[in-house]
Amino acid sequence: MPSFREEIAPLTVERLRGLLRYDPATGIFASRERRGPQGVDTIAGSADKNGYVRVMVDRRRYLAHRLAWFYVTGAWPEHQIDHRDGDPRNNALANLRPATPAQNKWNTRRMRNNKSGFKGVCWDAQRQHWRADIRFAGRSYYLGRFDSASAAHTAYVAAANEKFGQFARAE
Repeated sequence: MPSFREEIAPLTVERLRGLLRYDPATGIFASRERRGPQGVDTIAGSADKNGYVRVMVDRRRYLAHRLAWFYVTGAWPEHQIDHRDGDPRNNALANLRPATPAQNKWNTRRMRNNKSGFKGVCWDAQRQHWRADIRFAGRSYYLGRFDSASAAHTAYVAAANEKFGQFARAE
């Protein structure tokens, strides 16, 4: 075992597959061998405070969705891995896709402090109407003022589908 100061060799796909089993249908990693008090086929990893599953391999923590991609493809993702459904605990292969940082951001849910209940919609107190805006490529685009929050949201959804394509998230 390397000393505390020694460099740990980069994780290889062969080492990962030797230590853990990954089920692409469920997204769950399980141990292949007994390690300490945990036995064979024990579920590996736990969710962090943001809901992302982290798995310890060779004294280093990895995000499970990145490990899953590495396990299946044999290559680390170039950028980020996006959860299609927005659930960071769902690491099923069908729920994962490579994404640029911008694409990953497009697929986020509405902010918790959003008072309108709709992504991309806010109340314009000065004009007494609902306002719809969208951010794309570093710019904010004004989509209009509307009598109802749902009408403003409809405008946001149309713009998101046009600009973000498969990464558009309306909620």
